[in-house]
Amino acid sequence: MKNIFKKLFLSLAIMTVVVSCHDDLDQSPIDPDSFTEEDVFANAEEAKSALAKVYASLALTGQQGPSGQADISNVDEGFSQFTRMLFNLNELTTDNAVVAWGDAGLQDLHGMYWTSSNDFTDAMYNRLAQSVSFANSFIENASGLGDDVVIEYIAEARFIRAYAYYNLIDLYGDVPLVTQIETSLPSQNTREEVFNFIEAELLEIQNDLAGSGSNEYGRVDEVAAWALLSKLYLNAEVWTATSKYNEAVTYSEAVINSTYSIHTTDVNNNGSAYDDLFLADNNTNGSQIEFIFTANFDGINSQTYGGSTFLVHAAIGGSMDASAFGVNGGWGGNRTTSALVNKMGAGDSRAMFYTDGQSLEISDLTSFTDGYAVTKFSNIDSEGNQGKDASGNFTDIDLPLIRLAEIYLNYAEATLRGGSGNTTTAVNLINELRERAYGDTSGNILTGDLTLDFVLDERARELYWEGQRRTDLVRYNYFTTNSYLWPFKGNSANGTSVSDFRNLFPIPSNTILSNPNLTQNTGY
Repeated sequence: MKNIFKKLFLSLAIMTVVVSCHDDLDQSPIDPDSFTEEDVFANAEEAKSALAKVYASLALTGQQGPSGQADISNVDEGFSQFTRMLFNLNELTTDNAVVAWGDAGLQDLHGMYWTSSNDFTDAMYNRLAQSVSFANSFIENASGLGDDVVIEYIAEARFIRAYAYYNLIDLYGDVPLVTQIETSLPSQNTREEVFNFIEAELLEIQNDLAGSGSNEYGRVDEVAAWALLSKLYLNAEVWTATSKYNEAVTYSEAVINSTYSIHTTDVNNNGSAYDDLFLADNNTNGSQIEFIFTANFDGINSQTYGGSTFLVHAAIGGSMDASAFGVNGGWGGNRTTSALVNKMGAGDSRAMFYTDGQSLEISDLTSFTDGYAVTKFSNIDSEGNQGKDASGNFTDIDLPLIRLAEIYLNYAEATLRGGSGNTTTAVNLINELRERAYGDTSGNILTGDLTLDFVLDERARELYWEGQRRTDLVRYNYFTTNSYLWPFKGNSANGTSVSDFRNLFPIPSNTILSNPNLTQNTGY
């Protein structure tokens, strides 16, 4: 899709904006069906550029690069980018991250005292609604083309829409389910209704998607549908009050038995293959064999102040040398807490922290040197070269939204929760991840070590800062309760419980005001 992005930007340069009252989830994005629709959907090749826009809704923020001509109005374009918001809502609210900045509403996230007018929860709602809107527009317009390849394109757009709805019900619960362009205010659907829609969509499109590993890099194939089903079923008991752990095992197995595999070749010869997953050339250095679904970035052709640019720059400060990470400076923002650091065992290469001048414990959230810095993402390629943007402003690192390692952990957890998996297989899968992390078998576990809490901690070690943590903690009933505390949880230095309504974020207050069909989540 990086090559498709290049074509996309050429097309966008001559686009005229057509604003349509889609009211998908009652938000107001700029509609993608322009240039005009007759041109964009003249044939399958032109439609592929429009498909790129659907994918780009999860990576980019507008029609001319990092800022200007934003796809969503009335929100800061840079901070509203999808993966940046995924970090803010699913990592910053947990034991995995704190931030030094004082932007209005930002400290509220880790302190867990956000309101219904929080700019960041608002931005994510609208960003996901935009993805739904773009997908709906593409599906409707592309359906008029008869080419066989367009059926595959439509299936991909339906996957993106299903992924957007997966995040919407995870973050917000009951949301409007809109599957076509609408001119009326949408009604609110229950979380279970949207869950059932996602499930049905993924089951229906799996045979229309490309076969395992056969699509071009950056575009999804049938394995992505199976992987999202694995994630969906793992959360079914929380979201619908009905467990589906057998199904979670079944679709995890389908993914595990596909052409994807764990990346184990240490391509930069630093003693670990794990860090390769987060380098500037992770689309070509071998890591891509593990990536099932990615948000793709290119320092020249797909610039944004979110994405991996945000993850790299924001994590640099104190005495850190920005050039060592392939960028021109640090933003002095994001660090982690001792709760994550202390989960890492000696010799675990996944413990990617900068400690010089950084304190383990945090006394001042606004001081970058309070808390270890995280060095997981680097705009340096496997040969030690800086990413493509010579200025050092923007990065090339693609961000895995779903990768095989997560599915290994899904299998293990679903098995322990009563699914039809095999415990020995689960141990072997986790040991495969730990052998990569330790470089040998010294970190391997035995069957007796495999507990639900161990799997949760292993998810933290393997997946930190990849937008998963809050969802995991909610599933374990640890996010709001006093069963698990971390520094400054509940705005208390030692951590405290908060009301359980905070397992969900609020529907944006301006959305509630503009659509009388919507009911605000409890507690807001």
